[in-house]
Amino acid sequence: MPKMKTKSSAKKRFQVTGSGKIKRKQANKRHILTKKTTKRKNNLGKDAIVTDADAPRVKTMLPGKF
Repeated sequence: MPKMKTKSSAKKRFQVTGSGKIKRKQANKRHILTKKTTKRKNNLGKDAIVTDADAPRVKTMLPGKF
């Protein structure tokens, strides 16, 4: 049986932490930034953790990371 390939799109978007959780970037910080407050833009720059409901779907896209 051949090796399972990692999805290239998921490889670029997600990172696995030391405890096994999956980190992701937040959306809405690419354009139309003038109407967003500085506080909101700063908070959007921080990483977020993938929810428990979506984590199994992401894990299937990253077979070599777990």
